[in-house]
Amino acid sequence: MDNQRNLLLAVVLCGLLLFGWEAVVQRIYPQPAEPAKAVAAAASPTAIPGGSTEAAPAEGATNAPKHKPTREGGLDDPKLEAVESRDLKTELVSPERVKIDAPEVAGSIDLVGAQIDDLTLTKHSQSVEKDSGPVRLFSPDGTPAQYFAQFGWIGQGVKVPDGKTVWQASDGPLTPSNPVTLTWNNGQGQNFQIEFSVDDKYLITARQTVSNTSGGSIAVRPYALINRTSSTASLSTYTLHSGPIGDFGNGVDFGTDYKDVASAGSVTPSGKASWIGFTDIYWLSALVPQSNAQVDTDFRALGNDIFRADVIYDSLTVPSGRQIARTTQLFAGAKESDVLKAYEDAGIPQFSNAIDWGWFGVVEKPILWLLKHLYAFAGNFGLAIILLTLIVRGAMFPIAQKQFASMAAMKAIQPKMKALQERYKDDKQKQQQEVMALYKAEGVNPLAGCLPMLLQIPIFFGLYKVLMLSIDMRHKPFILWIKDLSAPDPLHVLNLFGLLPFTPPGFLGIGVLAILLGITMFLTFRLNPSAMDPMQQKMFNFMPWVLMFVMAPFAAGLLLYWITSNLLTLTQQQYLYSKHPQLRAQADKDKADREQASKAKG
Repeated sequence: MDNQRNLLLAVVLCGLLLFGWEAVVQRIYPQPAEPAKAVAAAASPTAIPGGSTEAAPAEGATNAPKHKPTREGGLDDPKLEAVESRDLKTELVSPERVKIDAPEVAGSIDLVGAQIDDLTLTKHSQSVEKDSGPVRLFSPDGTPAQYFAQFGWIGQGVKVPDGKTVWQASDGPLTPSNPVTLTWNNGQGQNFQIEFSVDDKYLITARQTVSNTSGGSIAVRPYALINRTSSTASLSTYTLHSGPIGDFGNGVDFGTDYKDVASAGSVTPSGKASWIGFTDIYWLSALVPQSNAQVDTDFRALGNDIFRADVIYDSLTVPSGRQIARTTQLFAGAKESDVLKAYEDAGIPQFSNAIDWGWFGVVEKPILWLLKHLYAFAGNFGLAIILLTLIVRGAMFPIAQKQFASMAAMKAIQPKMKALQERYKDDKQKQQQEVMALYKAEGVNPLAGCLPMLLQIPIFFGLYKVLMLSIDMRHKPFILWIKDLSAPDPLHVLNLFGLLPFTPPGFLGIGVLAILLGITMFLTFRLNPSAMDPMQQKMFNFMPWVLMFVMAPFAAGLLLYWITSNLLTLTQQQYLYSKHPQLRAQADKDKADREQASKAKG
């Protein structure tokens, strides 16, 4: 009966491990207490004349399968990639463009509609291949990967520029030392001007000015928008948010995704926006409105997987002979923790938390800081992870010593415990009281053995988040075949390590690192000195191979950490056994007793 119960328990635990992890983490990371308020698209207070309203399906997409987001995002259909390449060659050769040439970003501004729709990140490559080219963040309106920012005005009884307006530009290119000004005159006494400036990282500032030389007052509403397709979005999971994002006074909101916006038509966040935009795992675009101005912000679904983030300023009355300006900042770049923190320190609230640290940020940020310094020292991120593991385990070694000392003490008082259990076998309450009194008298803490494992849980999860979220690990190699520690092990047993032309599904993608993980975990379980019944022993023998399949799709760097940790555990346990020989002797005796009992039953 006990064996059947234990077998059922083992099956349930394995099922929870394999299939229940997501539900558990969703409970740990609940949705925001005050979710964004969804309203119908038709309830918009006004329409933006300069922004796209709906996008037609891209050429080549008619028969394409439904988009399945990849880990980093981007186009993954060869037909759409070909169309995108062709469209870029056509769109970007237009003479009506102003070049952007900054240290971290390059591209151009389309003078038709005043759109920043051509932007690449010069320090980040598309893949680990040296000739893969820089990451493209923005693409023009109408291309398969459309993603752009636009600035303009909504007029009330006055002619304003729209998406077809051709602006006049001052001398380019746009560089950190050379701002570019776009101007347009409506012929009715109003002159519109957008002055763009860029810093040496990822921040573009747009100052929108309207001058009124007519005989009467006018009213306008400046706006800024980001328009993008979700077809290039990165994978969004319970720990890695991809989609609409912003800070609305109560911390960064990760609770709204593309499905929410598509279902509602329009989502208006609660609170005043410090910034609003869209995020992928590694990339971010965000509008930062002028801090002392009143604005309306929302996310909109425009159809055909096109979405928009809007910043619309309150109506401005411009008297005759006066001018009024509003300044909006556009961040378009990589989510580098140091850069985001610098912008936060410069006045953009909560900007460093655009990285979805989650509840373990207090652990993750120090881990990332330490990894960066170890990488600077070692010159290899794989070695940095190994060094981090050594430091973590070294810091926890005194606790492990206390754990083994406690286990030794527990073994020493076993005869007394059995005597108490026999004496009070008919009075469970009294038995428990006497056992607790024995623990106190002997100075034994039965829970001491759990402490090292409990301390490792946030460290392990923190490292997992760092490896998945931090762009610092992206495309960082280790040795031989491991070219990207933030990606899964690329060699798989089922395709004979790349010799066969197919890629196994994630949970069957067992690679060298996953096998090493299973072996080292099996060996650590074998060293466990606790006495277990045969069914528990079978479960412990089985679990390492279950975890091998569970962990196979995870980042190679995470598996490297766990393998190193297991090897250190083996070394540490052998050392501590030498200091506490009674535990080694007891473990050997328990093993012999289990084998003898198993033979007797056989």
